[in-house]
Amino acid sequence: MSAVAHLRIARPVSDLARSCAMYRDGLGLRVLGSFEDHAGFDGVMLGLDGAGWHLEFTHCRTHPVAPAPTAEDLVVLYLPEAAGWEAANARMAAAGFRPVSSFNPYWDARGRTWEDPDGYRVVLQNAAWGA
Repeated sequence: MSAVAHLRIARPVSDLARSCAMYRDGLGLRVLGSFEDHAGFDGVMLGLDGAGWHLEFTHCRTHPVAPAPTAEDLVVLYLPEAAGWEAANARMAAAGFRPVSSFNPYWDARGRTWEDPDGYRVVLQNAAWGA
């Protein structure tokens, strides 16, 4: 049996503690791990137990990298149940994410796009994932 791949989406952020709190509270993620001053970098990994992916946010102490997302750099989460989708949107607002119109109107038809203070976007899609 071969090992299952795991996806890490890594992003530099301007305020590590703020990003950690927003994504933890807004998306209901938990801190899976963190590190301090690893070759000048601090970071935190957030995800869901048993999921095949996680988010990593980093900050370089010596040469901070300014976040440079575009309107099409998206993390999309599919939430098929209407009540769960509405609750997730309420959490995003409470955590400090800002609702924005999606650059691609497809995401506005059945989803809601949220932006963090660094300009990274998360789409909560009210649908089940299907290839």
